[in-house]
Amino acid sequence: QVQLVESGGGLVQAGGSLRLSCATSGSIFRINAMGWYRQAPGKQRELVARITSGGSTNYADSVKGRFTISRDDAKNTVYLQMNSLKPEDTAVYYCNADMRVKYYTGSRDYWGQGTQVTVSS
Repeated sequence: QVQLVESGGGLVQAGGSLRLSCATSGSIFRINAMGWYRQAPGKQRELVARITSGGSTNYADSVKGRFTISRDDAKNTVYLQMNSLKPEDTAVYYCNADMRVKYYTGSRDYWGQGTQVTVSS
């Protein structure tokens, strides 16, 4: 069974840094785009950053210049380097991947279980 497993969340002071990782497990035919989303209490889940299989990236305006998304296709892993963290970055961060698990199936979205990031002021 295919799973996405996040790690790297935690508590950090404003101005600090964290690096999130999301590793896939299970048999996968192809991974297309991968991304990070976040959901703060009382708010809708929002896109933070996304990276295509070709390496193109896009970011939410609120994190541009502070966060960097990258991927290691040899490890089927996506990363989110978060610098200059602010209290408003506090949220549960979810990994997302558009994947085909078999050559004969279509692609679909897979989600991780989420990891908490808390930034104190």
